[in-house]
Amino acid sequence: MLIFLSYTSNTTTLSKFFDLPQQIKAVNLDRTFEFAGEPVPVNEDTRERLDRELSVNAYWQSTTLLNLKMSHKHFPVVEKILKENGIPEDFKYLAVAESGLRNLTSSASAKGYWQFMKPAATEMGLEISDDVDERMHIEKSTKAACNYIKQLYKRFGSWSNVAGAYNVGPTSFARTLSEQKENSYYDININDETSRYLFRIIAIKEIVKNPQDFGYYLEEQHKYIHHPNLKSISITSSISSLADFAHQNNTTYRLLKYYNPWLISAKLNVTPGKEYVIKIPEA
Repeated sequence: MLIFLSYTSNTTTLSKFFDLPQQIKAVNLDRTFEFAGEPVPVNEDTRERLDRELSVNAYWQSTTLLNLKMSHKHFPVVEKILKENGIPEDFKYLAVAESGLRNLTSSASAKGYWQFMKPAATEMGLEISDDVDERMHIEKSTKAACNYIKQLYKRFGSWSNVAGAYNVGPTSFARTLSEQKENSYYDININDETSRYLFRIIAIKEIVKNPQDFGYYLEEQHKYIHHPNLKSISITSSISSLADFAHQNNTTYRLLKYYNPWLISAKLNVTPGKEYVIKIPEA
C-alpha cells in the first residue's frame, strides 16, 4: 500500500490527499427502544448489539437509501394487510431486513419479499409451480407471512420471540430456549445472524422512521411508487405465450414480468376452476 507523506521541518504529516470531507459520528443510544410495543431490555450486551446494527445500517448508505425508496412503494400495501390480520406494523421492517422489499433468492433457496422456504410457503397456502411462485406476489406473500407470524406468536408468546423464530426457524428457536432454560429472545445465546436479527430490524425501523436524523434526505420525485394506473385482467384459461399476451395488451414482456414477478416462466398453465389476476399498465 502506498502512503503519501509531506514533510514540514522535522515533522512527518499525512498529505491533504487523505483529507476526506466527511464526519463519522456514533449513534446516540440515550433513549428507549422497542419492537411491536415490547421494550428492549437495557444492559451492556443489548446496548452493544443495538449500537452495532444502528451503526452498520446508518453508514450502509446505498442499501439504506434504496430501502427508503422501496418502503414508499411497498409499505402502503404491507401495512394494510398487517392491520387486517392483527399483526403489529413493526413487522413491515422484518420484510426490509429479509429482502430489502425485493424478490431475492437466498443461498438457502428462500425466496420473495418475506424469504419463505418452499415447505413453509406451501404450508401457508402459497402456490409454487413451474409457472407460478407466489412467494414473489406482494399481497399473497404478505398474507401468508401474517398467518405464519400468528402461528409463531401462539407458540412463543411475544413478538420479539416471533422475530427470532422467523429467522432461525421455530424448531431450532424452541430447542435453544429449552436448552438454555430461558423464555426471551434477548436472553439466549444463539448463532450470530439470529443474535443480530431483531436488533437489525429495530435499527432499520429507526432509520426508516427518522431518515433525516441519520442524514438521509429523499425528495418526492426520488421515491419509488406503485404504478397508479394498473389494469387487472382475470385469467381463467391457459396462456401459451406470455410474450404474445403482453403484446396483445399493449405492453412489453419485461413490464409484464416487472408488475407480475410471480409469473416465473414464459407461459401460464391454468387448471380448471383456477383464476389468476395479472396486472398491466393502462394503455
